[in-house]
Amino acid sequence: MLIGLPNILGPELLYTLRAMGHGDEIALVDGNYPAQEHARRLVRADGLGLLPLLEAILTVLPLDSDAPAAFRAAPGNDPGRTSPFHKAVDALCLEKGSTAIALPATELYPRIRAAHTIVATSESALFANVILRKGVVGPQH
Repeated sequence: MLIGLPNILGPELLYTLRAMGHGDEIALVDGNYPAQEHARRLVRADGLGLLPLLEAILTVLPLDSDAPAAFRAAPGNDPGRTSPFHKAVDALCLEKGSTAIALPATELYPRIRAAHTIVATSESALFANVILRKGVVGPQH
């Protein structure tokens, strides 16, 4: 345990977040996503839902301010649709100053495959995949 860090962030995930550089992307995927097959690097977050993990990550990960920094799956692969789950993702990202862009699977899956790391959650909501693009920490920190 560490002071000031959400205890949902395990050592492997913290290491990964710290190892990422500006512009690297991390994908949080639901329990149905073929994470093992698609990952360049895989972090298991078994037993954890995506929303609490996303909230915890956003407390320590700066989002890119020079480019779109949050992307998410769309219900039924239709970027015009939303759900309560997706609205919660949007709200968490908006709190950090980034609008989550809904993408169809044809755009989202290649981006997940190219991500620095895939975090495999046990999320049961459908189309519950999120990508975050890391920003920079300026000299004031």
